[in-house]
Amino acid sequence: MSKVLVQHLDVFSAVAGKGNPAGVVLEGDLYTEKQMQTIAAKVGFNETAFVVPSNHADVWIRFFTPGHEINLCGHATMATVYALHTQGIVKQDRLTIETNAGLLAIEITEQSSQLYIKMEQAQPVFKAFNGDREKLAQATGLTRLPCKQ
Repeated sequence: MSKVLVQHLDVFSAVAGKGNPAGVVLEGDLYTEKQMQTIAAKVGFNETAFVVPSNHADVWIRFFTPGHEINLCGHATMATVYALHTQGIVKQDRLTIETNAGLLAIEITEQSSQLYIKMEQAQPVFKAFNGDREKLAQATGLTRLPCKQ
C-alpha cells in the first residue's frame, strides 16, 4: 500500500491537541475494507473515518477503530464533515451522510467566523444484556442492590 493521507483533526476544541482526536481519510474509496482496518490500526486513534461514494446520500462515512469497523462515531463524523466543508469538497450547508447506522442529516452554519455542525442522531438500538450484572456493577464502581420481586 502506498502512502495514505490521514488528516488528524481535534474535535470539540479550537486548540490543537485539546479536542477529541479523529483520523479522516477523504479518499477512502482507494482502499479495501481490510486496508481501511490496517490504516485505522496504524493511526491508533479511537476512530478513523473513511469517505467513500454513496448511492443513497451525499457521502458514505465508514468508521474503524484499531480493532474493527463500527456503525457510527459522532466526533469522527464532525471531523469528516469539517474536512469536507473547509476543503471545498462539500459546498452545500445541508447534506445527508450514509453510515452503517443509517442515513443522517447534517447542517452546517457559520457564525462569528466559527463553523457549527449539527448532526442528526441515529435511532438507538437496545440489546439484551446477558453478562454478569454483579461484575458490570463493580466495573462501573456501583453496588448492585438486590431486586424485590
